[in-house]
Amino acid sequence: MSGGVLGCRPRRGLEDPDMSKQVTAAELEDGAPFEAARAIGRSLEDRLSSEEAMKKTHSDLEEMVSKAGTEWMRAMMAEHLELRARAEARLGEVRDAKGDEHRRTRESERHLETIFGRVAVPRLAYQKPGAADLHPMDASLNLPKEVFSHGIRKMVARDAVRMSFEDVVDQVEERTGASIAKRQVEELTVRAAQDFEAFYERKAEEQASSQDLLVLSTDGKGIAMRHEDLREGTRRAAEAKVKTLETRLSPGEKRQRKRMAQVAAVYTIPPFVRSAADVIHTMRDKAKVDAKRPRPVHKRVFASVEKTQARVIAEMFDEAERRDPEHARRWVALVDGERNQLRSVRAEARKRGVELTIVVDVVHVLEYLWAAARALFEGTNADVEGWVSQRLLALMSGRSGGDVSRTIRWWEKRAKGLTKERKAAVTKTCRYLSNRSRATCLRYADALRDGLPIATGVIEGACRYLVGDRMNRSGARWSLTGAEAVLRLRAIVASDDFEAYWAFHLEREHERNHAVRYAGQEVPNPLPPKRRGRAPLRRVK
Repeated sequence: MSGGVLGCRPRRGLEDPDMSKQVTAAELEDGAPFEAARAIGRSLEDRLSSEEAMKKTHSDLEEMVSKAGTEWMRAMMAEHLELRARAEARLGEVRDAKGDEHRRTRESERHLETIFGRVAVPRLAYQKPGAADLHPMDASLNLPKEVFSHGIRKMVARDAVRMSFEDVVDQVEERTGASIAKRQVEELTVRAAQDFEAFYERKAEEQASSQDLLVLSTDGKGIAMRHEDLREGTRRAAEAKVKTLETRLSPGEKRQRKRMAQVAAVYTIPPFVRSAADVIHTMRDKAKVDAKRPRPVHKRVFASVEKTQARVIAEMFDEAERRDPEHARRWVALVDGERNQLRSVRAEARKRGVELTIVVDVVHVLEYLWAAARALFEGTNADVEGWVSQRLLALMSGRSGGDVSRTIRWWEKRAKGLTKERKAAVTKTCRYLSNRSRATCLRYADALRDGLPIATGVIEGACRYLVGDRMNRSGARWSLTGAEAVLRLRAIVASDDFEAYWAFHLEREHERNHAVRYAGQEVPNPLPPKRRGRAPLRRVK
């Protein structure tokens, strides 16, 4: 057994001279595996049995055992890799993807930064002039291309979805001793998220009743981006903008630094029949209504800052069709009523031959009603609240948006002293109601009768926890690739798919990093089955 692997650097921060001492090959019995790890364990036993240890506090003991334990795990990992190398057989034939044989072999070594510390990976290299070396042992271990292990990458992926890249650097160094830069954290995050679309294309469908509603919902949320990664129109606006003040924005000015992330959600929910009185908060028993309200199940949420709104909406329909390819269930689209959004949703439904019921979020409608009420009555009080409730009740009871709009105009004619700005607010509300009514998106009485959802709470929540909570922290400026990767990983976590995704990701890693380099994508096994008696071992230098 050589000292090459065992002499790899210990975990950083291991300051105790006794525990950081490395066992050399000369100190070990030739052929005895894991002796270095045993030596670390014996050393720790001796120290814990000493008079000095008896005087230590429990926190000092925790630190000592933790450092020794991590070094023991690193040594176990390193010696296992050396044991594999000693058992690696020289294969008779190794062919690359072109079918060319790699006949020459040499002993080689690479390093791997693991969650326990850095270790060496000795293995045979199969060579052919003018071609890259092949390492069947690398494929057997499913080693990544970079020095950081998949364990480190998984740690980075989990941490990057909830903290800044700078904090991830600190976490990795504190928990593993691995030295990693912020740029490397971003690169590992991007690589960790690269199988997002393939995973959901292959994911098995949930079992749902044909009576359950299939709900689609989408909305947008802005993300502050680096200047070079803004969309073309936003970047031109930012470059053309003349700042009024040097140190701050003037009232009404915008920084023109955000790029919209389109968020989508698809979920299943049973119908929930209600009356108009169940919706108007002043007319209902909230506890009784909420006790009966069903909860969304099989929910998947995702977002993209890279793709267009139309592309994300198309992928939302892809997910829905994967769940209901025969269009046997009732499809409901919950939207906020934005024109381009409505246009894309309708176009996608027509293209796929889907009978789609579109419902505009009642909360957005309520916001427009409040805007008109404040303009008409110049303030907020109980009377104004009652006026808003009456208009909402009219919509819930079957009145069209055009009818309610005409009622608001009647109030406008009788209001005195309306300024230009207040009249504009009333006009904006009336146009919104009339246009969405003509688009048949405000049929709330029918929706309540059929048990359809009428509020976009799921997608609003997704915009907050999927995008806002992580992406819009103070001072954050995102690159396009970094933002897209983090959004994908956050979507995987939010959909409770992380472990399943990671297993799929490792399968794909093996395919693209190793299998594609061999003839027929068949990697020869470098570790032949054990024979009776002691198998000859290759000495690792």
